[in-house]
Amino acid sequence: MPLTKDKKATILKTYAGAEANTGSIEGQIALLTERISQISGHLQQNKKDFSTHRGLMQLVGKRKRLLNYLQKHNLTGYRQLIEKLGIRK
Repeated sequence: MPLTKDKKATILKTYAGAEANTGSIEGQIALLTERISQISGHLQQNKKDFSTHRGLMQLVGKRKRLLNYLQKHNLTGYRQLIEKLGIRK
């Protein structure tokens, strides 16, 4: 199930600062995190869906690259974002 416009708008407003700020690193990471959690739920029910598993691994890799970029350029923003999203322990 893809993300709805309303859901995307609320995520972007929360993490990127504005709904129209779709290109911000924080907003992109938040959207990817939401998609990853949805796909993970799908894969718990459909364990043999290997093509979706491959797509999930690609999304996780993309999010990892964006997080590395954010960590190099804005360490405080990186720490705040991972705290809000709860993706690192």
